[in-house]
Amino acid sequence: MRVLITGASGFAGSHLADYLVAQGTPRLEIWGCDRGLGTPWNYPDGLHHVVVDLRDGEAIRRLIQRVRPDQIYHLAAQASVGESWARPWETLESNLRTQLNLLEAVLTEKLTPRILIAGSMEEYGLVRPEDLPLNEHQPFRPDSPYSVSKIGQDMLGLQYFLSRQLPIIRVRPFNHIGPRQSARFVAPAFASQIAAIEAGGQPPVMKVGNLAARRDFTDVRDMVQAYALALEHGAPGEVYNLGSGRSRSIQELLDTLLGLARCSISVETDPARLRPSDNPDVVCDARKFQALTGWAPQVPFERSLSDLLDYERHTRRVN
Repeated sequence: MRVLITGASGFAGSHLADYLVAQGTPRLEIWGCDRGLGTPWNYPDGLHHVVVDLRDGEAIRRLIQRVRPDQIYHLAAQASVGESWARPWETLESNLRTQLNLLEAVLTEKLTPRILIAGSMEEYGLVRPEDLPLNEHQPFRPDSPYSVSKIGQDMLGLQYFLSRQLPIIRVRPFNHIGPRQSARFVAPAFASQIAAIEAGGQPPVMKVGNLAARRDFTDVRDMVQAYALALEHGAPGEVYNLGSGRSRSIQELLDTLLGLARCSISVETDPARLRPSDNPDVVCDARKFQALTGWAPQVPFERSLSDLLDYERHTRRVN
C-alpha cells in the first residue's frame, strides 16, 4: 500500500513520517513531498522524498501519477495564525490552492485513495465559556485569515466527498507541541529564547505575549498517531476533533519551561507578541474520535516541553 504525506518536512508531517516508518510494516511504501525547505533529520530512512510545489497543479498531477497512492495525509499548509495577519491573501491562496490541486489530480488519475484533510481548532474562531468543551457541532466564528483558510479546506474536503465521492476524512486538531515546531508558535518561541539565553546569545530576559490564555495542548507524537487512526478507521465524510480535553494556561507552559532552564530568567511582555484577537480558553471535546478508536494522548505535558527544550538546545549547538 502506497502512502503519501504532503508537507513531509513540516512539524506534524515529519513526525508522521517517523511514526509510519517506525511501524515497520513491509506492506507500506511511504512517500513524502514538500518544497525542499526542511532539514535533513526530517527525512527518516524508508521515506521516499520528493520535492514539489503543491501550488503547481501540473506538478502535483505528475506526482500523483507517479506515486498512485492508496492513502494521502494532506498536511501541507501555511500554519501560522500570526503570519496570516501579515499575509492574508497568500495564506488563503496557498492553503486552498494546494488542496484543490491535490484533489483534482486524484480525480484526473481516476484514483480513490483514502484522504485525511488536516483542519484546525482555529476554525471555531471566537468561542464563549459556555461553548466549552468544543465539539464538532460548534459553529464557526473565524477570527483570522488562517481560520478562514482552514474552514475552506475543511468544507472543500466535504464538498469533494459529497459531489465526487472521494473517501475524505477530516480532522480538527487542537494545539500540538513538541520538537521541531517553528518558533512562530508559543512553546518553541519560549524554548528557543531559553536555549539562546543559556548559550549566552541573548540577555536573560524572556519576551512574552498573553500569558492568561488557556489552550488544549497535545504532544505531536500523540497527534500523528491520531491522524493514522483517523485515516484507517474514520468514516468518509465525517469530521473529528483531536485534543486532550484539558486546557493549560500559557503561564503554566512558561513556568514549566523556566523550571527546566539552567539559569535565572526574567520575563517581560512584548506588545508585538499580542494578537488582534485571542480566546481566553479553548478545550477540545474529542469523545467522538475516542469512542471510534480508543485513542488518548500518552505523552505527558512536561515531557513534551522537556523534549522541545532539548531540541532547541541541540539545534543551537549544531548551527
